[in-house]
Amino acid sequence: MMYRNIDARGMHYTPLNRAIREAVASGVNTIEIEQVMGQRFIADGLRGDVSITIHGVPGGDLGMFMSGPTLIVHGNCEHAPGNTMDDGTIIIHGSAGDATAHSIRGGKVFVRDDIGYRGGIHMKQYLEKSPVLVVGGVFRAFLGEFMAGGLILVLGRNSRAPIRERGIGSGIHGGRIIIRGDVEERYLGVGAKKTDLSDAELTAIFPLIREFGNHFGIDPEPFRHDPYVQITPSSSRPFANKYTWE
Repeated sequence: MMYRNIDARGMHYTPLNRAIREAVASGVNTIEIEQVMGQRFIADGLRGDVSITIHGVPGGDLGMFMSGPTLIVHGNCEHAPGNTMDDGTIIIHGSAGDATAHSIRGGKVFVRDDIGYRGGIHMKQYLEKSPVLVVGGVFRAFLGEFMAGGLILVLGRNSRAPIRERGIGSGIHGGRIIIRGDVEERYLGVGAKKTDLSDAELTAIFPLIREFGNHFGIDPEPFRHDPYVQITPSSSRPFANKYTWE
C-alpha cells in the first residue's frame, strides 16, 4: 500500500486535484485529505483502485465522471456528489446537498443523513451498470426526477414525520425508488405509481441495507421488519401526450 497525505487548507481546487492525480499516477492507492473546505471537483474523472478519505466539506460535483475509486467523506457534501459517476463508491458521513447522484450511471452513493432537492435526478442504467443511492435520513422534493434506471433507497432514520415532499419520481420511466414507511399518493410525481414492497423484495435488498450499516456503524436489523413502499414508472413514456405525431 502506498499512502499520501494532503493538507488542503486554503488550497484552490485546481492544485488540489492536480496533487491527487499526480499521487495516483505515481502508484499511490490510499490518499487522505485534511482541511477540505468547499473545494470543487475532487476526484472528478479519476480512475483506478484508489481510496480517498476526505476530512471536511467537499464542494460541488465530488466524484463527477469517476470510474472505480472509493471516496469516504467525514463531513457534509455540497451539491451533486456522484454526478454522472460511472463506477466506484462514495460514502458520506453526514448530509449532502441538491442533485445528489445526478445522472449517476454506475456505482453506489451512501449518505448517512439527509439529502437536498432532486436527489437521483436523471439516474440511469445500461447493461450490467445499475447505480444505487442509499439515503439514511430524508430528502427534499423531486426525488428520482426523470429517473431512467437504478435504485434509490431511503431509510428515514431518526425521522418521525411522514413524507411530505412533492414530486417523488416525477417523470420516472425506469428504475425504482424504495422508501421506508408510507408515501401518500398526492406526493407522487407525474408518471409514478406506488406499491407495497413484498417480504421477498425486502429480503432481496437487505444486503444493501446491511452494507449501509457497515459503512456507518449502524445496526441494520431494525430496518428488516418495517413496511416499505416501492415507487416505479406507470409508463415507459410518461410524457407521451406532450408530443404531437405526424
